Amino acid sequence: MNADGTEEKKSPRQKVREWPENERPRERLIRYGGAALSEAQLLAILLRTGSGDRGVMDLALSLLDTFKSLRDIDNASMSDLSSIKGIGTAKIAQMKAAFELGRRLMAEPGHDGPLLLSSSAVYSFFAPRFKHLKKEVFLCLLLDVKTRFIKEVKISEGTLTNSLIHPREAFKEAIRESAAAVIFIHNHPSGDPSPSRDDITVTERLKKAGEIVGISMLDHIIIGDGSYVSLKEKGLL
Repeated sequence: MNADGTEEKKSPRQKVREWPENERPRERLIRYGGAALSEAQLLAILLRTGSGDRGVMDLALSLLDTFKSLRDIDNASMSDLSSIKGIGTAKIAQMKAAFELGRRLMAEPGHDGPLLLSSSAVYSFFAPRFKHLKKEVFLCLLLDVKTRFIKEVKISEGTLTNSLIHPREAFKEAIRESAAAVIFIHNHPSGDPSPSRDDITVTERLKKAGEIVGISMLDHIIIGDGSYVSLKEKGLL
Protein backbone atom coordinates (compact mmCIF):
# COMPACT_ATOMS: atom_id res chain seq x y z
CA MET A 1 0.00 0.00 0.00
CA ASN A 2 1.38 3.40 -0.95
CA ALA A 3 1.50 6.38 1.39
CA ASP A 4 -1.53 7.91 -0.34
CA GLY A 5 -3.60 4.79 0.39
CA THR A 6 -3.57 3.39 -3.15
CA GLU A 7 -2.54 -0.19 -3.83
CA GLU A 8 1.06 -0.63 -4.85
CA LYS A 9 1.43 -2.19 -8.29
CA LYS A 10 3.89 -5.07 -8.45
CA SER A 11 5.95 -5.73 -11.57
CA PRO A 12 6.44 -9.36 -12.66
CA ARG A 13 10.13 -8.49 -13.11
CA GLN A 14 10.35 -7.39 -9.49
CA LYS A 15 11.84 -9.96 -7.14
CA VAL A 16 9.13 -11.64 -5.05
CA ARG A 17 11.07 -10.94 -1.85
CA GLU A 18 10.59 -7.24 -2.61
CA TRP A 19 6.81 -7.64 -2.57
CA PRO A 20 4.74 -7.00 0.56
CA GLU A 21 4.91 -10.18 2.62
CA ASN A 22 1.16 -10.87 2.46
CA GLU A 23 1.27 -10.78 -1.36
CA ARG A 24 4.09 -13.29 -1.86
CA PRO A 25 2.84 -16.59 -3.38
CA ARG A 26 4.39 -18.89 -0.80
CA GLU A 27 3.11 -16.87 2.13
CA ARG A 28 -0.36 -16.65 0.55
CA LEU A 29 -0.43 -20.44 0.07
CA ILE A 30 0.50 -21.04 3.70
CA ARG A 31 -2.06 -18.54 4.95
CA TYR A 32 -4.99 -19.15 2.60
CA GLY A 33 -4.36 -22.52 0.92
CA GLY A 34 -3.53 -23.38 -2.67
CA ALA A 35 -7.03 -22.65 -3.99
CA ALA A 36 -6.49 -18.95 -3.28
CA LEU A 37 -3.56 -18.72 -5.70
CA SER A 38 -3.58 -18.19 -9.45
CA GLU A 39 -1.91 -20.64 -11.80
CA ALA A 40 0.95 -18.18 -12.27
CA GLN A 41 1.47 -17.93 -8.50
CA LEU A 42 1.51 -21.71 -8.11
CA LEU A 43 4.03 -22.04 -10.93
CA ALA A 44 6.15 -19.35 -9.29
CA ILE A 45 6.33 -21.43 -6.11
CA LEU A 46 7.51 -24.43 -8.16
CA LEU A 47 10.11 -22.39 -10.03
CA ARG A 48 11.29 -20.88 -6.70
CA THR A 49 13.57 -18.18 -8.16
CA GLY A 50 13.88 -15.93 -11.14
CA SER A 51 16.82 -15.85 -13.51
CA GLY A 52 19.03 -12.92 -14.38
CA ASP A 53 16.87 -9.84 -14.74
CA ARG A 54 13.63 -11.87 -14.86
CA GLY A 55 11.60 -12.27 -11.69
CA VAL A 56 10.02 -15.62 -10.90
CA MET A 57 6.51 -14.28 -11.64
CA ASP A 58 7.77 -13.06 -15.01
CA LEU A 59 8.95 -16.59 -15.77
CA ALA A 60 5.64 -18.11 -14.63
CA LEU A 61 3.63 -15.69 -16.75
CA SER A 62 5.88 -16.37 -19.75
CA LEU A 63 5.18 -20.09 -19.44
CA LEU A 64 1.42 -19.53 -19.40
CA ASP A 65 1.59 -16.99 -22.21
CA THR A 66 3.63 -19.36 -24.40
CA PHE A 67 1.85 -22.65 -23.71
CA LYS A 68 -1.61 -21.25 -22.80
CA SER A 69 -2.52 -23.92 -20.21
CA LEU A 70 -1.07 -26.15 -17.49
CA ARG A 71 -1.86 -29.20 -19.63
CA ASP A 72 0.18 -27.81 -22.50
CA ILE A 73 3.06 -26.97 -20.16
CA ASP A 74 2.97 -30.56 -18.93
CA ASN A 75 2.91 -31.88 -22.51
CA ALA A 76 5.75 -29.63 -23.68
CA SER A 77 9.11 -31.22 -24.42
CA MET A 78 12.34 -30.32 -22.66
CA SER A 79 13.50 -28.36 -25.70
CA ASP A 80 10.21 -26.44 -25.92
CA LEU A 81 10.38 -25.45 -22.24
CA SER A 82 14.06 -24.55 -22.31
CA SER A 83 13.43 -22.20 -25.22
CA ILE A 84 12.00 -19.73 -22.68
CA LYS A 85 14.77 -17.52 -21.36
CA GLY A 86 15.41 -18.32 -17.70
CA ILE A 87 13.89 -21.81 -17.76
CA GLY A 88 16.68 -24.33 -17.30
CA THR A 89 16.94 -28.03 -16.60
CA ALA A 90 16.41 -27.71 -12.84
CA LYS A 91 13.22 -25.66 -13.20
CA ILE A 92 11.88 -28.02 -15.87
CA ALA A 93 12.55 -31.00 -13.60
CA GLN A 94 10.69 -29.31 -10.72
CA MET A 95 7.62 -28.74 -12.90
CA LYS A 96 7.68 -32.21 -14.44
CA ALA A 97 7.97 -33.77 -10.98
CA ALA A 98 4.99 -31.77 -9.71
CA PHE A 99 2.79 -32.77 -12.65
CA GLU A 100 3.78 -36.43 -12.26
CA LEU A 101 2.96 -36.36 -8.54
CA GLY A 102 -0.47 -35.01 -9.42
CA ARG A 103 -1.07 -37.89 -11.84
CA ARG A 104 0.07 -40.47 -9.30
CA LEU A 105 -2.19 -38.96 -6.66
CA MET A 106 -5.15 -39.36 -8.99
CA ALA A 107 -4.16 -42.98 -9.64
CA GLU A 108 -3.90 -44.01 -5.99
CA PRO A 109 -6.44 -46.67 -4.90
CA GLY A 110 -9.35 -45.24 -2.96
CA HIS A 111 -9.08 -41.81 -4.57
CA ASP A 112 -12.27 -40.56 -6.18
CA GLY A 113 -10.87 -40.45 -9.67
CA PRO A 114 -12.49 -38.84 -12.69
CA LEU A 115 -15.59 -40.20 -14.32
CA LEU A 116 -14.62 -41.81 -17.61
CA LEU A 117 -17.97 -41.71 -19.34
CA SER A 118 -16.70 -41.18 -22.88
CA SER A 119 -13.71 -41.90 -25.08
CA SER A 120 -12.95 -38.17 -25.21
CA ALA A 121 -12.78 -38.04 -21.41
CA VAL A 122 -10.32 -40.94 -21.40
CA TYR A 123 -8.23 -39.29 -24.10
CA SER A 124 -8.16 -35.91 -22.33
CA PHE A 125 -7.05 -37.45 -19.05
CA PHE A 126 -4.48 -39.96 -20.32
CA ALA A 127 -3.08 -38.55 -23.57
CA PRO A 128 -0.30 -36.60 -21.78
CA ARG A 129 1.11 -39.90 -20.52
CA PHE A 130 1.81 -41.06 -24.06
CA LYS A 131 3.23 -37.92 -25.60
CA HIS A 132 6.77 -38.43 -26.94
CA LEU A 133 6.84 -42.16 -26.07
CA LYS A 134 8.86 -44.20 -28.57
CA LYS A 135 7.35 -47.57 -27.60
CA GLU A 136 3.80 -48.84 -27.48
CA VAL A 137 2.47 -49.02 -23.91
CA PHE A 138 -0.71 -50.98 -23.17
CA LEU A 139 -2.70 -49.96 -20.07
CA CYS A 140 -5.77 -51.35 -18.35
CA LEU A 141 -7.92 -48.74 -16.59
CA LEU A 142 -9.91 -50.13 -13.68
CA LEU A 143 -13.33 -48.57 -13.09
CA ASP A 144 -15.94 -48.83 -10.35
CA VAL A 145 -19.69 -49.29 -10.82
CA LYS A 146 -20.10 -45.54 -11.47
CA THR A 147 -17.46 -45.67 -14.23
CA ARG A 148 -15.09 -43.76 -11.98
CA PHE A 149 -11.38 -44.37 -12.47
CA ILE A 150 -9.79 -46.47 -9.72
CA LYS A 151 -6.26 -47.12 -10.96
CA GLU A 152 -4.23 -47.96 -14.03
CA VAL A 153 -2.23 -51.12 -14.65
CA LYS A 154 0.52 -51.47 -17.25
CA ILE A 155 -0.06 -54.71 -19.15
CA SER A 156 2.80 -54.55 -21.63
CA GLU A 157 5.39 -52.36 -23.26
CA GLY A 158 6.54 -52.93 -26.81
CA THR A 159 4.94 -53.61 -30.17
CA LEU A 160 1.38 -54.84 -29.63
CA THR A 161 0.83 -58.35 -30.94
CA ASN A 162 -1.82 -60.97 -30.40
CA SER A 163 0.62 -63.09 -28.38
CA LEU A 164 1.92 -60.21 -26.25
CA ILE A 165 -1.39 -59.38 -24.55
CA HIS A 166 -2.60 -62.40 -22.60
CA PRO A 167 -6.19 -62.07 -21.30
CA ARG A 168 -5.25 -63.63 -17.97
CA GLU A 169 -2.64 -60.95 -17.31
CA ALA A 170 -4.88 -58.21 -18.70
CA PHE A 171 -7.68 -58.95 -16.23
CA LYS A 172 -5.65 -60.20 -13.25
CA GLU A 173 -5.48 -56.86 -11.43
CA ALA A 174 -9.09 -56.01 -12.33
CA ILE A 175 -10.21 -59.22 -10.63
CA ARG A 176 -7.99 -58.55 -7.62
CA GLU A 177 -9.39 -55.03 -7.21
CA SER A 178 -13.01 -56.13 -7.82
CA ALA A 179 -13.31 -53.65 -10.68
CA ALA A 180 -16.74 -53.41 -12.28
CA ALA A 181 -15.39 -52.54 -15.72
CA VAL A 182 -12.20 -51.85 -17.63
CA ILE A 183 -11.03 -49.71 -20.51
CA PHE A 184 -7.88 -50.64 -22.40
CA ILE A 185 -5.72 -47.95 -23.95
CA HIS A 186 -2.47 -47.99 -25.85
CA ASN A 187 -0.52 -45.64 -28.05
CA HIS A 188 0.80 -45.69 -31.60
CA PRO A 189 4.21 -43.96 -31.57
CA SER A 190 3.83 -43.34 -35.31
CA GLY A 191 1.15 -40.81 -34.42
CA ASP A 192 -1.54 -42.54 -36.51
CA PRO A 193 -4.19 -44.07 -34.18
CA SER A 194 -5.80 -46.21 -36.90
CA PRO A 195 -6.29 -49.76 -35.53
CA SER A 196 -4.14 -52.52 -36.99
CA ARG A 197 -5.27 -56.10 -37.56
CA ASP A 198 -3.48 -57.06 -34.34
CA ASP A 199 -5.29 -54.27 -32.46
CA ILE A 200 -8.64 -55.64 -33.59
CA THR A 201 -7.72 -59.26 -32.82
CA VAL A 202 -6.50 -58.37 -29.31
CA THR A 203 -9.70 -56.40 -28.70
CA GLU A 204 -11.86 -59.37 -29.66
CA ARG A 205 -9.92 -61.71 -27.34
CA LEU A 206 -10.10 -59.28 -24.43
CA LYS A 207 -13.83 -58.75 -24.88
CA LYS A 208 -14.45 -62.51 -24.71
CA ALA A 209 -12.22 -62.81 -21.63
CA GLY A 210 -14.13 -60.02 -19.91
CA GLU A 211 -17.43 -61.78 -20.55
CA ILE A 212 -16.03 -64.97 -19.00
CA VAL A 213 -14.78 -63.28 -15.79
CA GLY A 214 -17.82 -60.97 -15.50
CA ILE A 215 -15.99 -57.65 -15.98
CA SER A 216 -17.32 -55.34 -18.67
CA MET A 217 -14.83 -54.15 -21.27
CA LEU A 218 -16.16 -50.71 -22.12
CA ASP A 219 -13.67 -49.69 -24.80
CA HIS A 220 -10.23 -50.03 -26.31
CA ILE A 221 -8.81 -46.63 -27.18
CA ILE A 222 -5.75 -46.04 -29.35
CA ILE A 223 -3.94 -42.76 -28.79
CA GLY A 224 -1.98 -41.07 -31.54
CA ASP A 225 -0.41 -37.67 -31.97
CA GLY A 226 -3.21 -35.24 -31.12
CA SER A 227 -5.98 -37.71 -31.96
CA TYR A 228 -7.42 -41.06 -30.95
CA VAL A 229 -9.62 -43.92 -32.12
CA SER A 230 -12.26 -45.66 -30.00
CA LEU A 231 -12.77 -49.23 -31.20
CA LYS A 232 -16.20 -49.20 -29.59
CA GLU A 233 -17.24 -46.14 -31.56
CA LYS A 234 -15.82 -47.77 -34.71
CA GLY A 235 -18.11 -50.77 -34.12
CA LEU A 236 -15.12 -53.05 -33.51
CA LEU A 237 -16.02 -53.91 -29.90
